[in-house]
Amino acid sequence: MPDKPACVRDFEHHAKRVLPKAVFDYYFSGADEQESLADNVAAFSRWRLFPRVLRDVSRVDMSTTVLGQKLSMPICVAATAMQRMAHPDGETATARACLSAGTGMMLSSWATSTIEEVAEAAPGGLRWMQLYIYKDRALTHSLVRRAEEAGYKGIFVTVDTPYLGKRRDDVRNRFKLPSHLRMANFESPDLAFSSKEGYGEDSGLAVYVAQAIDPSLKWEDIAWLKRITSLPVVLKGVLRAEEAKEALKYGVDGILVSNHGARQLDGVPATIDALPEIVEAVDGQVEVYLDGGIQKGTDVLKALALGAKAVFVGRPILWGLACEGEKGVSDVLQLLREELHLALALSGCRSLKEVDRTLVRRSGHFSRI
Repeated sequence: MPDKPACVRDFEHHAKRVLPKAVFDYYFSGADEQESLADNVAAFSRWRLFPRVLRDVSRVDMSTTVLGQKLSMPICVAATAMQRMAHPDGETATARACLSAGTGMMLSSWATSTIEEVAEAAPGGLRWMQLYIYKDRALTHSLVRRAEEAGYKGIFVTVDTPYLGKRRDDVRNRFKLPSHLRMANFESPDLAFSSKEGYGEDSGLAVYVAQAIDPSLKWEDIAWLKRITSLPVVLKGVLRAEEAKEALKYGVDGILVSNHGARQLDGVPATIDALPEIVEAVDGQVEVYLDGGIQKGTDVLKALALGAKAVFVGRPILWGLACEGEKGVSDVLQLLREELHLALALSGCRSLKEVDRTLVRRSGHFSRI
């Protein structure tokens, strides 16, 4: 990159210049009018920080744990599909950068590197597996088993994708994987999203999901998943408090408050706005995480103050990967680390234990206090 990026948006702007249009559009776009895509970011500005002062913040400890695994910071890497479209090293570069940063990576079922390749690229790294439930349950079970054998530490099961949301740019671009790539965890061309017959006038991925992913997914399938694995199971894609409570009945180990990067149903709430009621609903019985819209360190701090144990970032990692591969991902993670460190210090927090709900108030509420 010609200039040192000062923020995540700088990485995004450079990525837009270097990526093919259809690839950038796929990574960037949200569903339909993209109202929720914009609101995921804008919503953070509706929450104001109320810092403490005179606290001796000469040392700030950002370490934490997720599902019992130690992290250097509460910023993890979300599952984003088909990363070799951004850089030839794809998911393996991301895994190495996460290992160097001391944080965890969630690998997409739709990765362009195999479960095993990613594990081998960063021995000792912390990895979780994102899982779609396929119509073929034996295939789904095999993904879980491979993740277990490769040392992954949890399964994040996506529950908001019975069908793919309508992403208009992907329809216009008739999105499909470049011919030299495939979803590496699958053998047949149809399952690897590399069919030579094409996908007609629609987004190829929408056709793929309709053909392969099970739209009949229900709570009993979560019980099935819990039975077939000893790994912790986290539900990814919960926005309603009553469903978070229902998840507890099925023994889940965590909730990821997510609207799928605003790529599924447009018009849903921003995840930062949905977070407080989910946290209240589970009442400390399981860990709660958040993804969606995080652009800077103060966004992370607000999520932590509202009860998230950690956050997951997706698109910013892709922008770094597109810019400079492993180094670009490392640079994005370091930027967010430095921004969070500064935000904590300026808020009077010497560790994450000192981050609590009193640090944030909804914009407009404080004027009446």
